[in-house]
Amino acid sequence: MKKVFVSDCEGPISKNDNAFEITAHYVTEGEKFFTVISRYDDVLAYVLKRQGYKAGDTLKLILPFLRAYGVTDKKMYEFSAKSLVLIPKAKEMLHHVRRLVHAFIVSTSYEHYIKALCQAVEFPYRNTYCTKLKISKYRIEKSEKKRLMELAKEVARMPIIEIPENAKTLEEFPAEYRKTVSRLDEIFWKEIASMDSGRILYEVNPVGGAEKAEAILDAAKKVGAKLSDVMYVGDSITDIEAFKLVKENGGLAVSFNGNRYAVANAEIAILSNNCISTAIIAELFIHFGKEQTLKIVENCSLENLKKAKVSSTLIESLLKFGDLPKVKIITRENIEALARESSEFRKKVRGEAIGRLG
Repeated sequence: MKKVFVSDCEGPISKNDNAFEITAHYVTEGEKFFTVISRYDDVLAYVLKRQGYKAGDTLKLILPFLRAYGVTDKKMYEFSAKSLVLIPKAKEMLHHVRRLVHAFIVSTSYEHYIKALCQAVEFPYRNTYCTKLKISKYRIEKSEKKRLMELAKEVARMPIIEIPENAKTLEEFPAEYRKTVSRLDEIFWKEIASMDSGRILYEVNPVGGAEKAEAILDAAKKVGAKLSDVMYVGDSITDIEAFKLVKENGGLAVSFNGNRYAVANAEIAILSNNCISTAIIAELFIHFGKEQTLKIVENCSLENLKKAKVSSTLIESLLKFGDLPKVKIITRENIEALARESSEFRKKVRGEAIGRLG
């Protein structure tokens, strides 16, 4: 059987949230501005499930503003290369897995960032799926640029939406959050949609949600593998559809320092400050398949890993980091506690601002 390893990028491989960082760097009050829009994204995709909208579309919503602030393709690539921060042992993990099976990266990230990352970790760009973008081709008139900058400041003054637990409708949100969603709807789908730069919203298609699932299907087809032979690693709301596709077809879904959305839809949760555990689980899956991997993880110990003849190089690398990382099978009984713990650990690894994003 041909096994396939597929991983999200930001989170499981790198510490960055590239779109957040670019926005924070170039847009006035960009950190708050991006966080407001990211939470709006969560509401549309996860709570309202608005038709035609998917998790990760934040990456197209911010583009008219980035262009208004003078961001170009060259600036995006140079910033991405300069700011890249890998999870420790990410490069070694990818090299180890690629020696065993076909490996792919499926990411919502802009192509500029993925190209910079591939160069840094020596991973073939042809084995990636990401958000294609040529931002420099969009021209914005001065008056429109001025208006976009005004709107950016307005968005940055809005409250950051906190989603009520188990909310299914907008009526379950406090009034100030309903007002925020309503105003953002006006800004994006009426005002910006009628601008020349509004075509960015329709021409750019971020690889999130369903597109990640489609990318997995395409990767498996390329190498002649079944979905039951796919291991997918993700960490956020944009990975839900990918997790579901893999799980429903007998593959293995792994959350790496995932937020609550990831943990709720994966089968194994890794909480770690390095990528060695990912490499170990991949090796187990490649050699023994899903069921045996789950059994070994359920009783994860150094002794059991050695009995399973996990690569001595991986075990030696693991020991250099001290205590074994937390690797747990996600169950109905532990899912809520694991989601909270993983979300908090995520913030420690990637920073509070990035860690709290969806």
